[in-house]
Amino acid sequence: MATFREHIRQSRAYKWCILGLIMLGTFMAVLDVTVVNVGLPAIMSAFHIGISTAEWVITAYMITMTVMLPSAGWFADRFGNKRLYILGLVLFTLGSWLCGRATSDIFLISSRALQGLGSGIIQSLGLAIVTREFRPEERGLALGLWGMAAAASISFGPLLGGYLVDAYSWHKIFDVNVPVGLLAIVLSVVIQQEWKSPSGHAFDWKGFLAIVVFMPLAIFALARGNSPTNHDGWASPVVIGCFAVAAAALAYFIYTELRNPAPLLQLRLLGERNFGVSMAVLTLFSIGMLGGTYLLPLYMQRGLGYTALMAGSVFLPVGLIQGVLSALSGLMTRYVKPLIPVAAGVLLLAWSFWMASRFTLHTTHHHILFVLYVRGFGMGLAFAPLSYFSLRNLTQKDMAAAAGISNSIRQLAGSVGIAILTAVLASRTAFHATHETVPVAQSYVEGVTDALAIVVWITLAALLPLLWVFRKKRRPTSVPSDDGRKA
Repeated sequence: MATFREHIRQSRAYKWCILGLIMLGTFMAVLDVTVVNVGLPAIMSAFHIGISTAEWVITAYMITMTVMLPSAGWFADRFGNKRLYILGLVLFTLGSWLCGRATSDIFLISSRALQGLGSGIIQSLGLAIVTREFRPEERGLALGLWGMAAAASISFGPLLGGYLVDAYSWHKIFDVNVPVGLLAIVLSVVIQQEWKSPSGHAFDWKGFLAIVVFMPLAIFALARGNSPTNHDGWASPVVIGCFAVAAAALAYFIYTELRNPAPLLQLRLLGERNFGVSMAVLTLFSIGMLGGTYLLPLYMQRGLGYTALMAGSVFLPVGLIQGVLSALSGLMTRYVKPLIPVAAGVLLLAWSFWMASRFTLHTTHHHILFVLYVRGFGMGLAFAPLSYFSLRNLTQKDMAAAAGISNSIRQLAGSVGIAILTAVLASRTAFHATHETVPVAQSYVEGVTDALAIVVWITLAALLPLLWVFRKKRRPTSVPSDDGRKA
């Protein structure tokens, strides 16, 4: 076994083996989001909870993941990338096993938080490991293939989740992660080489505590604002107080990160044009993408009466399309400017949400599929070129910090997006039920489509940073005149 391991580590195939291992971990982490989206109505029925409580099954996972994303890099530098990556796999697998045995919503949400800790480590180290193993000219293809792992989860996660919910129970959507996690742990132990950074700076406890305070309070306030048990609504002292403390924590986080020579997140990297623009695009893009993914299964199951399997099956082509286009768009960066496919992808995603915002109780299955096909094209075109563009001007030593920022922004945007859209869904559903004499399902569908209409504008806003870059590039340069002055 030792000889076989050393043979792999010394061969040219080692970096591809590592890429496969990272893809397996990414597949598992993203799978857990997609299967839960489809299984959420069954969980709500099992525990007799409303959407304001049920959203915590998703957001608890995303909050702890976001907290760990920037923190994992320091622990990896101190204790080793391999050790910490294996720890992430262990935490995620254990959390999945506990979720499958949950007997209450509190136990389930707590287990999901444990899963999120593992997922944050897996995703934070994954991108850094891939960018370290591949040369700059190979990174476009590597990142495209890495994106295929997430695309595969988007394809098969909802379908698998729907099948497990309908054929067995919602518990199985978590149990399915356990064998995949055990396989990933074994492969990491056997194949992966240890790597540590020589850096020995102290951990940024101030930044860490600030983000730990900000994330839960901000999400709680957004969820509490429209909770049926909160009679004061957004004027509630609890909601206002949580928002105020969260805002103060966020301001303190930014302040301390910019002053700290070894911060939790290297916010100074946002000053690099390519990276800063990419993160602005990613923020808005992620709100739409993750928010839309959250809303569509609810529309199909609670609005149209789809079974979990039927709702999951419509996502199968989406991930396949996204996976193929992720690889192709990664290759495309060698021949075209990366922001061109990014802009095309954003427009396609916005168009898909605009069509989804026109859904009704009578929307056909074929029309839903077409909308999701367009969505898959948009995501597949955008992600790999955006990742390539964001990292193009950064040095190797900045890659891990950039990965932490990128993943944190994506998950934070997704968490906030889900919380906001849940609030919009609840308020608009109640509005339609109060002001219109229509069936309950009709009110619910109208609430979903109102939320999706907001997603359209958020997604289109992602074009603004791109337009700024295009405008800067096209600005004519001044030409010296004959007397030496600039014209």
